[in-house]
Amino acid sequence: MLELDNISLKFVSEEREHTALKEINLRFDAGRMYALTGPNGSGKSSLAQVIMGIHRPTAGRVLYQGEEITGLGITERARKGIGYAFQHPARFKGLRVTDILEIAMGPGNDHECPYLRQMGLCPDDYLDRSLDAALSGGEIKRIEVATLLAQDPKLRIFDEPEAGIDLWSFERLSGVIAGSHRSDTATIIISHQERVLNIVDEIVLLEEGRITAQGPREEIWPLLSDTERCACRRDCPEGRRASC
Repeated sequence: MLELDNISLKFVSEEREHTALKEINLRFDAGRMYALTGPNGSGKSSLAQVIMGIHRPTAGRVLYQGEEITGLGITERARKGIGYAFQHPARFKGLRVTDILEIAMGPGNDHECPYLRQMGLCPDDYLDRSLDAALSGGEIKRIEVATLLAQDPKLRIFDEPEAGIDLWSFERLSGVIAGSHRSDTATIIISHQERVLNIVDEIVLLEEGRITAQGPREEIWPLLSDTERCACRRDCPEGRRASC
């Protein structure tokens, strides 16, 4: 479904040049779930944002369903069936939950069912609420995921879905992500949370902008260092530090 061909990404400012991604070659197939994991600053979000069109690669090509889309922007990629749930969703003063669901689904659809309910939010309580600072971080995160599910893209990217939500919400969220995955979709989850790594088919480990390991979960998990495994457990909402 998606192929990254020799992708590199550099950020240049007056002070310095930073290489975020170095010669990334990856293929994501329909029907499979992938986890992008690795230390903070390893390039996970940068890679996902190249896929979504937020950043244009310095070198390399992005191909989606056989078509090169390297030069396309976010809106064009969304229309082709690529969706992204941000780690820190934006807030929109004056825009209601029902408005953003209508944008995702299109006019004339039932904007309340089943997406908000799947995320543990009662439509009667949330549809007319504004996407502003009155919503907690956990609420806005669950609304963001519900919006992505409503969009129903073929390629779905979830950037650290566990960020900012409690254990009960995260258990529900991981179940919804896994349960909504289909044979005609590819799912990419950025996470170093052990519960997420357990539901995917393949793990891609990034370190300093390069792929250092890739393969089935049962093969890659034993290769992770003790430090990386501890990061997975330490960032887990359950706080399982003892095994570190």
